[in-house]
Amino acid sequence: MKINDYLKERFPTLKLVPGIYHQWDVGIHFSLGGNMYQFNESGALNLEYFQLVHHQTAALFNELFEHSDDMFLVANVYKHKTQGNHARKLKVYQPFLKCKDDLYRIQVKTCQCPVEEEYEMQQFSLLCKRKDLRIPQLLKAAVHEDFPLKPRFGGCSVGYPDVFFVNMTKDIIFFLYDDRGCEVIALDAGRIRKLYDQYHDWIELD
Repeated sequence: MKINDYLKERFPTLKLVPGIYHQWDVGIHFSLGGNMYQFNESGALNLEYFQLVHHQTAALFNELFEHSDDMFLVANVYKHKTQGNHARKLKVYQPFLKCKDDLYRIQVKTCQCPVEEEYEMQQFSLLCKRKDLRIPQLLKAAVHEDFPLKPRFGGCSVGYPDVFFVNMTKDIIFFLYDDRGCEVIALDAGRIRKLYDQYHDWIELD
């Protein structure tokens, strides 16, 4: 199955781009980091803050995904239309796959960037299971978008990739947009009720 076929069947009105929480009726927007800041009083990176965010993202992900769940790992990568196919080697999947042969199963489609007309979006997707991925490193790479911390995603010509975790088994989509927060949507409220109750203090009230 392809990611587009799955979305048409289960989330027919959804576009897999940032802001999924605002596109779907059933969802939660989590704010990460508590009352802490990315930098300390001396201007250095506040590593305690990032440790907290890493803990929070791992806790949420572990509630949503089990090792045997079927899932898509989706990465939206952006490039200028004049660039052609001469992008650098993409390092969104390769460092985080336990089996390198899975690289040959990645699917890609190219479409108009939803924000800037002069850019196009390449959407990569891999059908896999949670156990096939190095999840702690993946989550940290997503958190580190704006900071010189490792691990990081690499090889992107414009900006930082948007990475989505799509749980086909539970019909849940998890989008960690950066260190500040993440979005979770589900086919129905019962699938994320436990998450809402258990981590209510982290919820961003819109």
